[in-house]
Amino acid sequence: MSASNRKWELRHSVALLRVFIGWHFLYEGVIKIYNPDWTSFGYLATAQGPLKPFFIWISQEPLIDWADSLNWMALMFVGITLLLGVFERMGALAGVLLLALYYLAHPSFPWLPQVNVEGSYWFVNKNLIELAACLVLYKLPTGETFGLAAVFKKRKEAQTKTQ
Repeated sequence: MSASNRKWELRHSVALLRVFIGWHFLYEGVIKIYNPDWTSFGYLATAQGPLKPFFIWISQEPLIDWADSLNWMALMFVGITLLLGVFERMGALAGVLLLALYYLAHPSFPWLPQVNVEGSYWFVNKNLIELAACLVLYKLPTGETFGLAAVFKKRKEAQTKTQ
């Protein structure tokens, strides 16, 4: 297999990863918007680990309303940028920060009780794995391979040729 073929496969594989992660974030944001009963209170109020006081403070009024709104807005931003392949580095970075907060609220340390989490983990959980994937997306943007950035690039090239 040639080097250019491997590069093509890598870019398309990372683009597929970007679309899947974007879909996941967008879905999570949309679900929170359309569920009038959703709140991050339970997740924050049961926080574990070294940042527990910070997350419990956020879970109190009036900060909980801000936390809920910022959460779904950040989820939507990350989802839209990654899914569409535009401003994807900013979206990936926002995804890293959001997932780091999720992880730090409920770190999967073996000496802590696993409260309000899916499964049983030892240091590494799905939030940490998706955070690492967002770091890959940050380092290897693929919007110009498959996404709106590719459309914008082609349009700009066409305008440059006509001038």
